[in-house]
Amino acid sequence: MKKGPRALVAMDIWQPGLEQIRQLVGAENVKIVPPFEDFISLPAAQIGDCTVIFGEFPPTNMAEMADLEWMQLGSAGYEQLKGFPLVERGVRVSNASGVNDVPIAEWCLAMMILFERDLRGLLANQQAHVWDRSARFQSELRGRRVGIIGYGNIGREVGRLCRCLGLEVWAMAQRPIGPRPNRYALPGTGDPEAAAPQRTFVTSQMTEFLPHLDFLILCMPLTAKSRGIIGENELRMMKPTAVLLNPARGPLLVEEALLWALREGWIAGAALDTHFRYPLPPEHPLWDMPNVVLTPHISGSSAGREFLPRVWDLFGQNLARFMRDEPLLNELSTAELVNVGVR
Repeated sequence: MKKGPRALVAMDIWQPGLEQIRQLVGAENVKIVPPFEDFISLPAAQIGDCTVIFGEFPPTNMAEMADLEWMQLGSAGYEQLKGFPLVERGVRVSNASGVNDVPIAEWCLAMMILFERDLRGLLANQQAHVWDRSARFQSELRGRRVGIIGYGNIGREVGRLCRCLGLEVWAMAQRPIGPRPNRYALPGTGDPEAAAPQRTFVTSQMTEFLPHLDFLILCMPLTAKSRGIIGENELRMMKPTAVLLNPARGPLLVEEALLWALREGWIAGAALDTHFRYPLPPEHPLWDMPNVVLTPHISGSSAGREFLPRVWDLFGQNLARFMRDEPLLNELSTAELVNVGVR
């Protein structure tokens, strides 16, 4: 068993989780700093002896943390790590995949239902006092085909829920899809054995995948390889009745190609929770497109009521594993860290 990890905590505090950490390593071995969501340095005297970081970012003077061994991120995305010599120094990293699976998957279902039954049209009719029982308001998701690109934790919870509702699930990833051990997930959620998809694909099979979908959902992280994975060619492959959902990262899409596709009707619409700029400028054309639903990156976020209990639970489980020399939950591979996207 590892002895005496020294933890630097740069997350919002959830007191039961903090007490658990203090019991594991000793209160004297836990240093707390205010959370920072930017690139800052911290006093060397404060961080120099720490072996573990729990937070969103390493400090910019991470080089002064000579004993650093492991970083537990508070986010599923990890593109903020680009430029930090984590691989070169042998620092292990685990992300917070699994913490926001449930709300993001529920956002995806909400968006699919919104488009399938034209809920915006119903609300507009209500405001205009219009009684309209058209067929488009009476459609159903059951039997539709959903394609999920990126079959990690979020994709697997989306897949599970879609199968429960009777959709046909196709899944795509960079590598063949199979069981995925050592992942953080709430009991009863996700698809650890990859049993939900009726068909699976790798990213070189776009022509076999995209033309047959009613819904396309992006669930992969932003990396050098995934940036712009859906551009003009891919959007032109899709059915004109298909809807695109992006709760992952804005730059997975090629912006100009998306705008063109929505204006010209290559696809029926898009639900976008992640964007090309933050905040999305008020003059951006996406705001006024009638076939677009914009949400301000809230499908799963640190403001959710379950976020802190879950992320602290993950850190507590992983810290205990770290001390016992057991595999960490959600540990990122060297390849994932090397290929991290440009921030």
